[in-house]
Amino acid sequence: MTEPAGEPAVTAVEVVTDQALGAGGFLTLRRTRLVNLRADGTRSSPYPCDFVTRDVGIDAVVVVVWRRRGDGGVDVLLRRGLRPPLALGRGQPDPAARPGEAPRWWSDEVVAGIVERGEHGEAGLVARAQAEVAEEAGLTVAASAVVRLGAAVDSSPGLIAEALHLFAVEVDPSTPARAPAGDGSPMEEGATLRWHGLDQAIAAAVAGALRDCKSELALRRLRDHLAG
Repeated sequence: MTEPAGEPAVTAVEVVTDQALGAGGFLTLRRTRLVNLRADGTRSSPYPCDFVTRDVGIDAVVVVVWRRRGDGGVDVLLRRGLRPPLALGRGQPDPAARPGEAPRWWSDEVVAGIVERGEHGEAGLVARAQAEVAEEAGLTVAASAVVRLGAAVDSSPGLIAEALHLFAVEVDPSTPARAPAGDGSPMEEGATLRWHGLDQAIAAAVAGALRDCKSELALRRLRDHLAG
């Protein structure tokens, strides 16, 4: 990509101030003031830039658990879990809500979880994927069953430096599952699991019934992977 005509390229960014707000919670707000340094030697005015960090770990794994059906089709496992920010973070009334639509407290998603500090490299990512499948799906899988679905992606570059690492795990339909243990958080309470056809799950995302973007991306990558 080329720079827009008439716009000096930004060659560096200078940090003027950097405050950490709300430290000790799940997320920390970093409130910075920055200055753009341009190729022609000029500087921008200082401007605010807020973003969040996460002490437990900055990146995450996203894991599609799937199985083959007897008719040759593919099923994927979706987990319906509690997501209070969906209801509490949009304000009331929600300007985007349809008439009569209630706040959404729950979200259908594939298995996912934060990569904890100390889990390094590809082996650390695979181990975290295994742990999340056990916690959220109640299934024990071997490291060799964890298959990467392409390169990592940035989840929300304007808000957090989180990279999402996408994986798939095929399970035998006869594999016994135990009740998911979760991670002990009240946010895990009441979660349910359900198998869906892969194509049907992607169609649900297009229709707005499955709204989690990381899940849709992982499902589409799985479909591409299986298509060869």
